[in-house]
Amino acid sequence: MSAGRYLAVAGPRELRAGEVSGAEPGPGRVTVDITYTGICGTDVHGYTDGHMLPPAVFGHEWTGSVSAVGAGVDGLRVGQRVVGAVGPACGRCRQCVAGHARHCDTVFAEANGVDADAPPHGAFATRVQVTARRVIPVPESLSAVEAALVEPATVTFHAVRRVAAEYGSTTLVQGAGPIGLLTAQHARNAGAGPMIISEPSAARRTLAGRLGFAHVVEPADLPAALDELTAGMGADVVYECSGVPSLFQPSAELVRRGGTLALLGYPLENSSVSYGDWQSRELTVIGSLAYQHEDFVGAMHAIAARRIDVAALHTGTFGLSSLKDVLDELDSGRSEHTKVLIDPNQPDRA
Repeated sequence: MSAGRYLAVAGPRELRAGEVSGAEPGPGRVTVDITYTGICGTDVHGYTDGHMLPPAVFGHEWTGSVSAVGAGVDGLRVGQRVVGAVGPACGRCRQCVAGHARHCDTVFAEANGVDADAPPHGAFATRVQVTARRVIPVPESLSAVEAALVEPATVTFHAVRRVAAEYGSTTLVQGAGPIGLLTAQHARNAGAGPMIISEPSAARRTLAGRLGFAHVVEPADLPAALDELTAGMGADVVYECSGVPSLFQPSAELVRRGGTLALLGYPLENSSVSYGDWQSRELTVIGSLAYQHEDFVGAMHAIAARRIDVAALHTGTFGLSSLKDVLDELDSGRSEHTKVLIDPNQPDRA
């Protein structure tokens, strides 16, 4: 097997190129030739920060085809399309033994790229080699683009499942980026009632409308729209998907007394909140990070059944040599892209 190539973070706004080993996978491992890798907000933050990400996380939204299978691997074959995922609960860690399999330590480590079997680089690469439990076959009905968007669809599936809102709940989604739009679709499938989406970007508001959401507003118009929808009471559930630290307390103030604030956006700075406000209004605050194996299965079923539209979020595909430029554009705040994919097989720019 010939050597491949990858890009990894070398420092703030610096990428380094490396060579992917052409060695055959060891026992229990598989080699996957990458088709597409999605750029996540976490990738952008890791690039601008220069050191915050474990190597395997920089390029964690990927799909490809199995090109080699190590000894002892069952259920996977060469040529099979797969997505990067996490394995089932291990049954052996402290969380599992204590009966908390949904918070399996092994799965959490896999999701965060810090497990002992994590690859030495992420999937901004021509290929990766991972343990077999880290890949899940893709249904034939999913296109390559849809498969590339399974991971963010799984993040949001997990969050909506954790919230488990009552049927018909008045819902607010803050942010209409990929995470916000996928959260809104999953919440709609889960029985959400009237829903408002708040987003400053006109292009993203338009996309939200195309996905069938009627109440899509600019942030400046949100208080009046929410007051009108709820008679001044506030939302039953607020999904905070922007990750902007300064929105933490204001988001909580949009929740009705006794309602739920769900946190999906991941801030990189501390936030100031009013503990007394949360306590006196008896808010339920639910943090959500990553996913479990079953969330991948559920998200792929939702895509295959056309209950959520992930392909509509895809706004551009670039080659591996363009990664730095694309990351800079996405960080600038001026990009009109919603979801960008990297195709490592696309020819380099001249």
